[in-house]
Amino acid sequence: MNNSKDGLYEKLNTYSDGDMYPFHMPGHKRNMPRIKSAYDYDITEIDGFDNLHHARGILRESMDMAAGFYGTKKTYYLVNGSTCGLLSAISAVTEYGDKIIMARNCHKAVYNAVYLNNLKAAYVYPRPVEDTSILGGIHPKDVEKAIEENPDAKAVVITSPTYEGVVSYVQAIARVVHEKGMLLIVDEAHGAHFSMSGYFPKSALECGADIVIQSVHKTLPSLTQTALLHICGELIDEAKVERYLSIYQSSSPSYVLMSSIDNCVREIIRKGPLGFIDYEGMLTEFREKMNNLTQLKLLDKKILGKAGCYDLDMGKLVIQVKSITYTGQDLYNELLSKYHIQLEMAARDYVIAMTSLNDTKDGFDRLYEALFNIDRDIRIKEGYGQAEGLMHIKPLDEGAVSILEKPAVTCMDIREAINSKKEEVEFSSSSGRIAAEYVYLYPPGVPVIVPGQMIEKVVIDYLLDCKAKGLQVQGQEDDELMNIVVIKENWKEFSYGKNILPDGEKLIGEGYHV
Repeated sequence: MNNSKDGLYEKLNTYSDGDMYPFHMPGHKRNMPRIKSAYDYDITEIDGFDNLHHARGILRESMDMAAGFYGTKKTYYLVNGSTCGLLSAISAVTEYGDKIIMARNCHKAVYNAVYLNNLKAAYVYPRPVEDTSILGGIHPKDVEKAIEENPDAKAVVITSPTYEGVVSYVQAIARVVHEKGMLLIVDEAHGAHFSMSGYFPKSALECGADIVIQSVHKTLPSLTQTALLHICGELIDEAKVERYLSIYQSSSPSYVLMSSIDNCVREIIRKGPLGFIDYEGMLTEFREKMNNLTQLKLLDKKILGKAGCYDLDMGKLVIQVKSITYTGQDLYNELLSKYHIQLEMAARDYVIAMTSLNDTKDGFDRLYEALFNIDRDIRIKEGYGQAEGLMHIKPLDEGAVSILEKPAVTCMDIREAINSKKEEVEFSSSSGRIAAEYVYLYPPGVPVIVPGQMIEKVVIDYLLDCKAKGLQVQGQEDDELMNIVVIKENWKEFSYGKNILPDGEKLIGEGYHV
């Protein structure tokens, strides 16, 4: 429990005034011209300032400006983040009880939309990137196969880019989806900057998606919680989208947040591609210097053409730890405590540093110097060069890559599972049981266990290992992950080779039958 006498405001002041460098979102990096207090700008829908949910004046003009810049049919400002954009988009293109095809690595907001609308979800799985524990993109052939198996689905939902910056072949996916009369929604929360410069991948806005949701606060200079929903074609019912936006967004949207989006878009338009030249140069220089390291390596474009990886956001610094004993969490912790560098997230064998055009040369230099020192320390500790002079390569972690790329056993729909009778059991011995709650790593918030999914031993081992390494495992009622909530059933122990299953009973888990 935090016993500090300081409140949140004082703690924010202390952090802001300190020397911690932010390689995390939001994209403004606290590197903006100082303005008056937010209280000076905090108003409601007074005369002359329009109404977000019935925009006819200054807000309508601002959103039309954004639509013109992004080349979309219509663009909406979001003050409840990409989350409300995903909820609104999925609700607008489906009816209660419909089916959608969704990437298994979608954000939890997509799963919440499935729950709220009692949708049936058919999953398409990202492919693992060889020799890493990172998941690749969604392959168009896998989408085509999912559509053939689920011709009654109304829409396909994918995440591109992923948290690690991996971009799927959206253009080919859109072609397949539209040939079958379905709609394509792309969660491009981490790609709001894609349209700004040829240095970055092509946006889903240009690749045939019907609705694209972007978080401007993640990679552009805008305040946290700000995002955009884009309608890109003639197939979307705008009135339905607007109806759901009014449901999932506050009826009193913050003018501080809306002005932040407006200012961000205007600045990007004003600067144009030239405004990204310095940023691109710093990224190129940093990546070139990282080639000198042996134990810490950046994910790069060598993965393209493999595992559904069509492109890669070079602004995402995915630093892989190739050490045997040193983990991603170790790297995250050392950068924070020793070098005062705050990263975005840590996984078991990599970390993510978020960058934007508001980063500084000093920031990039600080990060490289710290990584150079850590890389040297790992080599010394692990005896690099004493044998054959080869870098220690951590063996591929099958558990890490398999949990989201191989089909899980789905026993019931998400809503049915959440609303069923439940009980709490010990997590370590829950193999074969049907989950009644989510378990996910945060960030990025992609569920590892989904309600209605059978819990498998490889998933249990993976999550317990993540917990032991200090990663943030969330979603479950028991924060310590000692127990998990499952569907209450008449379970009986079953000994292989000794018992004969009665008629009508079937084996569905390890050591149990129903």
